[in-house]
Amino acid sequence: MLIRDATPDDIAGITAIYNDAVIHTTAIWNDIKVDAANRAAWLSERRRQLYPVLVAVDDRQTVLGYASFGDWRAWDGYRHTVEHSVYVHKDRRGSGIGKALMDELILRARSIGKHVMVAGVEGRNETSIRLHRRLGFEQVGHLKEVGAKFGAWLDLVFLQLTLDTRDRPDR
Repeated sequence: MLIRDATPDDIAGITAIYNDAVIHTTAIWNDIKVDAANRAAWLSERRRQLYPVLVAVDDRQTVLGYASFGDWRAWDGYRHTVEHSVYVHKDRRGSGIGKALMDELILRARSIGKHVMVAGVEGRNETSIRLHRRLGFEQVGHLKEVGAKFGAWLDLVFLQLTLDTRDRPDR
């Protein structure tokens, strides 16, 4: 397995993983699948913002998972904080791909001077919550019944990782 920056050639694999999560999981709180043009625009926007989109690929360059981060909130005061997402192909979950993607994503956030990385995880997704805790994230919030999917209310758990030891922001 190789972790690398995503290219337009990876859009089909990213789209398939995203849509599988939309249809079968509560990892994404959307009900509507997207097309390749949507994911290509998303990749382009992340690149424009100088934020990474990483893919985990096998030796045939098949996308096994992907991860990215972007602004947590739009206002200037939040410029040192990012929120990330990581998704793994349904047949490869539990094989260390998510952790490998997260390890690299954390390095990338640190390398561009981000201070905090936030995760928003569906409250019953214990696998994701455990992964984040193993990576050093701490749970900082639990919003009850703020989402809905598959005919059920969903809780949102917030976890955060402090990426550096700065006492004050640089700017």
